[in-house]
Amino acid sequence: MQEDLLQPRLTVHESMMIAADLKLGHTVSMNEKLGTIREILEMLRLAKCENTFTSYLSGGERKRLAIALELVNNPPVIFLDEPTTGLDDMASSQCIKLLKALAEGGRTVICSIHTPSARLFSLFDNVYIVSEGQCVFQGNGQDIVPFLATFDLHCPTHYNPADFMIDVSSGEYGDYIERMTLAIDNGRCHKWSPNAIKANETKSQESTNEEESGLLIQTKHMFDFESSPWLQFQILMYRMTLQCRRDLGYIILKLVMHIFMGLIIGGMFFRMGNDGSKTIFNFGFCFVTIIIFLYIPMMPALLWFPQEVQLLKREFFNRWYGLNPYFFALTISQLPLQIIFSVGYIIMTYVMTDQPMEYERMLKFILVCLMISFASEAMGFAISARLNIVNGIFVGPAISVPLMLLAVYGLGSGSNNIPTLIRLAMYFSYLRYGLEGIISSIYGNNRSKLICPESEIYCQLREPKALLKEVGMEDVNYWVDIGALCISVIVFKIICYILLRKRLNSTRSFGALGFIGQFIKTHFNLAGNLNR
Repeated sequence: MQEDLLQPRLTVHESMMIAADLKLGHTVSMNEKLGTIREILEMLRLAKCENTFTSYLSGGERKRLAIALELVNNPPVIFLDEPTTGLDDMASSQCIKLLKALAEGGRTVICSIHTPSARLFSLFDNVYIVSEGQCVFQGNGQDIVPFLATFDLHCPTHYNPADFMIDVSSGEYGDYIERMTLAIDNGRCHKWSPNAIKANETKSQESTNEEESGLLIQTKHMFDFESSPWLQFQILMYRMTLQCRRDLGYIILKLVMHIFMGLIIGGMFFRMGNDGSKTIFNFGFCFVTIIIFLYIPMMPALLWFPQEVQLLKREFFNRWYGLNPYFFALTISQLPLQIIFSVGYIIMTYVMTDQPMEYERMLKFILVCLMISFASEAMGFAISARLNIVNGIFVGPAISVPLMLLAVYGLGSGSNNIPTLIRLAMYFSYLRYGLEGIISSIYGNNRSKLICPESEIYCQLREPKALLKEVGMEDVNYWVDIGALCISVIVFKIICYILLRKRLNSTRSFGALGFIGQFIKTHFNLAGNLNR
């Protein structure tokens, strides 16, 4: 693609090795894979930066690595969308010369390129120029000047033929587009060059069998994977775990954030958990807890996953792996750090706020908080699977507000007067189930009376049952809430999967690449019918 999308926090060799494992599977030995990688890196002049992380590569090196990753399984056809975009003249020249070497090695290399220099233009074997949706030239680049001369359009000696052709095709020298289109017979410049016609027809006849063979090989590759789904899962799991472990900045940031928020929340509700005079404030601690486990897991997903989707689109389209292994690897790879940081935050605040030190209650509290965290992250992934970063950052918090309001709506004496539509909406707020689960774990299961300080004359909510009745949760079942949270996680995961599947199957997302894919499919079916 035009933009060089490379997996971060991997070296050049690691990127190539993972691509080889995914594309070649167990059909090729490790020594053969290493030999292939070494040959490709040397051919593309990347051997010196083999141990360099992809984020530290120059523009030309990133472009060459993006090409190298797709050469691992030796594809017969390579399509590049503006490979010189963002490169200086030297890097562009090196890139096009390498592509020329690949073409001379027996591969078909197709490039779209903007305003090439005369030196780069001379390297192309066949040029196809389109203006207003019509072909105005196809053939050898050296034939452009005499072709234009037949229309009394003479390219100045000091002028780049490619620039001159672009100016003519843009109408800078008058309306010649229709005349040029009429001079083209079925996409070839037959009417003005009889010798070229004969040479092109002979070359086309000789290469027909080879092209059909290469087309069948490429089409077969498009629909099959060399590695099994289980192997794909293992490789992707290794890659994601390695990337996560190396992202020290993100790990430190999450650690500091959890510690900071733990100290802030623990300090605000310090030793209120067993104080009968501050029971309602401890309820506030429970509500703040669900908000913490709403935003902390969701926001990174909204910021990070849209870029990951772009990488997924490129690798999926090039048949590296299927969506199922990727989705399961993504889900599992996020769990360790999420569990560690969440449990650390819970223990810190649980102790500081003096909640009941009973193993069963504490484990129930941790479980419901983790389920809220998993559901929030899954919701963030579902939003990011369809929206970009800007829209996702807006939609995510916007959806969170009604979820939080529905979690506490109607608590207390007003619970019997809730309108039917709002009551129905409350069943779809996973935060309400989370809040009920937290309250049940702390105050449910016949907890004994709270301590009423001597400085207080009367503690109205000293009895845990009194609080449960006050907030309308006296009949709450903890395990029903856990089941509802599990269903919420599954539903968000399914939504994310469906949106990803739809996005990956959309040819509109790939532009010209989608057209090429459809072209290959059509010709594959045509070749099959002819053979029969």
